[in-house]
Amino acid sequence: MTKRIIKKLAWFIAGLALILFSSIFTSYAFPSEECLDGYGLWIFIAFIPTFIVINKSKQSVLWFYGLVYGYVFFTVYGTWLAAFHPMANYIVSILASLQYMLLFPAVKIAGKLVKKRGYIVQSLTLSLYYYLTLQGFLGFPYGTPAAALWNHTALIQSASIFGIWGITVLILLPQAMIAEMIVNKTFYKKDVLIYIIGFVMNLSIGYYTIGKYERTEADRTIRVAALQHSADTWEGGYSTYTKNFRKLRDMSLEALKENPDFIVWSETAFVPSVAWHKAYPTAAFKSNLCNEFVNFGKSLPVPLITGNPESVIKDPTLPAILEDGSWNEKTYNTVILFGDGEILGTYRKQRLVPFTENFPYEEELPRLHAFLLSHNYNWWEKGEEPTVFEYDGIKFATPICFEDTFGYLSAEFAQNGADILINLSNDSWSGSIAAEMQHMQLALFRAIENRIPLVRSTNSGITCHIDETGRVHGMLDPFTVDWTVYEVELGKYDSLTFYTKHPDLLPKAIIALLIILLLMKARTEYATLKYARMTKLALKEEKESRDNINAEKPSTVESLGSI
Repeated sequence: MTKRIIKKLAWFIAGLALILFSSIFTSYAFPSEECLDGYGLWIFIAFIPTFIVINKSKQSVLWFYGLVYGYVFFTVYGTWLAAFHPMANYIVSILASLQYMLLFPAVKIAGKLVKKRGYIVQSLTLSLYYYLTLQGFLGFPYGTPAAALWNHTALIQSASIFGIWGITVLILLPQAMIAEMIVNKTFYKKDVLIYIIGFVMNLSIGYYTIGKYERTEADRTIRVAALQHSADTWEGGYSTYTKNFRKLRDMSLEALKENPDFIVWSETAFVPSVAWHKAYPTAAFKSNLCNEFVNFGKSLPVPLITGNPESVIKDPTLPAILEDGSWNEKTYNTVILFGDGEILGTYRKQRLVPFTENFPYEEELPRLHAFLLSHNYNWWEKGEEPTVFEYDGIKFATPICFEDTFGYLSAEFAQNGADILINLSNDSWSGSIAAEMQHMQLALFRAIENRIPLVRSTNSGITCHIDETGRVHGMLDPFTVDWTVYEVELGKYDSLTFYTKHPDLLPKAIIALLIILLLMKARTEYATLKYARMTKLALKEEKESRDNINAEKPSTVESLGSI
């Protein structure tokens, strides 16, 4: 008995050590302050200890291992969140740990849905988890394994077929297989061979795709001036607004000397709201600054693309200025397009950052809502239209900041005809180059998935041009005031990719597969249970029949007496 307890305790400690190693190892596969590029190839071995622990441990302790893994991984991976709020890193880590607490037992159960080679279903289940974390209000795509391979370009070209999810399966499948072979002390020779062949094919297709891209002539080349003014746009006040605008104005005039086709500022580069202060000029200094900005935008010989908060009337039955002096407004995080001496259009951000830009649970969680308000969080309204602008025959979309981490959004822009994605971001608040690199490495997949180039014009980084193969060009140094002109080739791919036509098809197919396996398992279990019950009933009836027969037989004494 004592030996058994010691053995269980020893494995529990060993399992905990493996989980700690795996979570920390995985986090450093991504960009960090220690290595800004991240140790990307580590991602191909980082999950092996996790799968071993899941396979060897009982369900009763897996929830604890999941709790530890989720908390440690996001604490190390997202250290920069503390720059937003001292509690932010802890809150995100706790939420992640709760998810992993449910995930680890689910992965173990998934492996039991099939009789042999449960590693296949386990790897698919874990891949599906990363897709599910994008859904709903709390959608947070950071930490998706495939992103670690951002600078191993040949390995990730198949993202144009199944998106970032196909690469994630490519990463997780062999590790689940190795773990199962270790635990079961076996060797799947054919499985290993098939994976190696598939891996080599994926790599070969990657090199072929890159070579084909280099040989293909572009339909058109445009010059995009991206301005990085490295300022804190969260800081309010007339002097700040004026200083930021005039810095951007002067940088734009410098960039014009290089004959760009477009000039791009960053997310909310200009504050205050042009829409509001043009319609309701109640604050003279803001209205005057808005007029100066609009006149400048209209005066430029090339289009200007910039971020600006767009405030409109919230309750049309009430005046713009309420009796208590507050404004009857609702605000969108918006992109404005200037061209030909006028404002040509706007795009409103559709995917908002949870808690910081949006909190839809005022009625359900009033205390949390009040707490967030007390800490000066001001929320945006949600845009509804995947707008694609057109100027001089060029169609372009402008995903705002966080939006370029969601594959389906960029696919919608591409479906609507976008030839190029121009992302306007502001990550300056993080004070972390690692945070900006983690953002950029996710955005990079949008160019590959849709085979259209991406230009990122950011407040403080990462400002760059990403071509259709995911290669990064002309990255400006983060947290510096700088600008550059990117020569962007358009039209090298003249048709929609499979991913663009069917965004996120692979995780949806995994959901369908798991449902089918669950139903089949339930059917098998029901049939087994039914057979057991029928067998038990048959044995009971047989016993009762024998008892009845025995009861009807005359005893030996009676038989002798009759003789």
